[in-house]
Amino acid sequence: MQKQLALSLPNVLQKTRTLKDLKTLHAHIITTGLQQSSFAIGNLVAHCATAFGNMSYAYQMFDQMLEPNSFVWNTVIRGFQQNQEPKKALLFFDSMRTRTVPPDRFTFPFVIKACTDLKDRWKGLCIHGQLFKTYIESDVFVATSLIEFYVGLEDMRIARRVFDEMPLKDVVSWTVTICGYVNVCSDMEAAHQLFDEMPVKDLVVCNTMIGGYLKIGNMGVATELFDRVPKKDLLMYNTMLGGYVKNGEIEYMLHLFDEMPERDVVTWNTAIGGLVQNRRVNKAIELFHRMQLKNVRPNEVTVITVLSGCAQVGALDIGRWVHSYIDRSKFGQDVMVGTALVDMYSKCGSLEIAQHVFDQMSNRDFTAWNAMIMGFSMNGQSKKALEFFHRMRGEGIAPNEVTMVGVLCACTHAGLVDEGRRCFNAMHEELGITPKIEHYGCMVDLLGRAGLLKEAYEFIEDMPITPHTGVWGALLGACKIHSNVELAEVAIKHLIELDLEDGGYLAIMSNIYANAGRWDDVAKVRDLMREKGIDKTRGCSSITVNGEVHEFGATDKLHPRSKEVYEMITEISKQLRTAGHVASVTEVFFDVEEEEKENALHFHSEKLAVAFGLISTDEGCTLRIVKNLRICNDCHSAMKLISQIFSREIVVRDRSRFHHFKGGSCSCGDYW
Repeated sequence: MQKQLALSLPNVLQKTRTLKDLKTLHAHIITTGLQQSSFAIGNLVAHCATAFGNMSYAYQMFDQMLEPNSFVWNTVIRGFQQNQEPKKALLFFDSMRTRTVPPDRFTFPFVIKACTDLKDRWKGLCIHGQLFKTYIESDVFVATSLIEFYVGLEDMRIARRVFDEMPLKDVVSWTVTICGYVNVCSDMEAAHQLFDEMPVKDLVVCNTMIGGYLKIGNMGVATELFDRVPKKDLLMYNTMLGGYVKNGEIEYMLHLFDEMPERDVVTWNTAIGGLVQNRRVNKAIELFHRMQLKNVRPNEVTVITVLSGCAQVGALDIGRWVHSYIDRSKFGQDVMVGTALVDMYSKCGSLEIAQHVFDQMSNRDFTAWNAMIMGFSMNGQSKKALEFFHRMRGEGIAPNEVTMVGVLCACTHAGLVDEGRRCFNAMHEELGITPKIEHYGCMVDLLGRAGLLKEAYEFIEDMPITPHTGVWGALLGACKIHSNVELAEVAIKHLIELDLEDGGYLAIMSNIYANAGRWDDVAKVRDLMREKGIDKTRGCSSITVNGEVHEFGATDKLHPRSKEVYEMITEISKQLRTAGHVASVTEVFFDVEEEEKENALHFHSEKLAVAFGLISTDEGCTLRIVKNLRICNDCHSAMKLISQIFSREIVVRDRSRFHHFKGGSCSCGDYW
């Protein structure tokens, strides 16, 4: 009966589903006299460790044996190592040797793995020394474990020596060594040499090589290797998709995506994320719809990515649809999804809904508070931003660096100089936050916009860290607002030293000189821009109509309805003149006729987007525009009148904040 039970034990264990069942079986083994059988107890210990992860009970069974053989010792050592208790695995190995039970080829792989887990170089070297004495290092499994150990210590020299000394090598030993070169030292030359010598290449090593070349940005070799693999797996396809996204090669990414024989949620997320990163939001939404038609369930990453795209281009209608999908799919309890919704609504200028989502969140972390504070700040509701900042602290949520950027921006947008100073000083004194370059930039912007240019300059000189372009750019912008040519020249000198390639700063300096009537200096700046091949960043604005994002560049005629748009621009210009609007031409090139200057202003990208909105939406519909640059003075004054003439609310999100135009006025109070 004992023999029959012992032989049937592996099959019985496969049917043992709970620890209680295992204990019952153990009791049965004891009653049949098999409690000292290394085969029986070894199998029980192995099942207890692997199926239930209960090393406490496994040890009890082991401890009841008088003379466990190497099989049982190995089983316990393996159990401790695989259950993340490497120290106990090594202690058992030492006890095994003390009890004069000789280790064998099945002992050492798990002992070495325990050393790898602990990064215990000394112990690993000792065990390597023992292997020389027993010649077990010639075993492929033991040698591969040694290679993994040295790779884990980032010692590729010894790892390679172990590999070279192996009399027999299997695909795992080749792969582990190649992975070491790729992941530890990014030595793709050594990795590729081994890869070429490898007799049989599996998908793991191919994926490793492709990933290595993508990591160093060599898309060409990665693509060549990818094309050479006869049968690719999903991981490889996904890796290549990610590589194309990282390199901005979106058309290649889409082509590969369409060719894929199968796709999982990672595939769809990678493609959608790549499109969002490259402002291809219409295509991202199209893939999101296709994903559902293919019965692939989106996850939290999917909806957060799509919401990010909607926030990027101000696509409120699409964002609302995604919100309804989230509610139907029960994602609403996820704090990251809730925060993404708050961020999306805030960046689309819909603060009421953003706050409603925020208030409904059952669990709010600092990222949710930051999104709400930044939303109020960028939409010009500075007092609300500061109110939420104090609420956040009152609820025991510690502000961080991002919080303070939102708070300081809120003070900047409303000209709250004293409050801004208090908040900046509180960072170090009360909150334990060391101000970073972004916080210093906010303070320079705050002081400069308020006309405190001398104080702003002194603040820069006293900074404990080196000012970057954002800090000097903030000062330059303030000099433009307050017509301070001398200080502007100081700022532009530093900006040219830091980044001569940015034509935006030179264009601002040109306008400052033009406003001061210093035409010779205007010409010098323009000559410098031409000489260096620098051009002002081209204005670009987008508007979402019926779920589709439409983009317009200044003066371009690429849109299918550009003829109608330009006809509406003519009508807008006529209505503006009737209402008494006089174009502000000071920021247009000085060396063109006045009429040309005025025409150039008519075709700024935000005006083209508004014109398209007027001809494409119903009366009374709010127009939401996103612009990549700061709105100019002429467009700002024109938008106020357009909102009144056409009875439309116009929301413009420029590079720094929101402007809500309604009934002839702007939410910024002309302070921006």
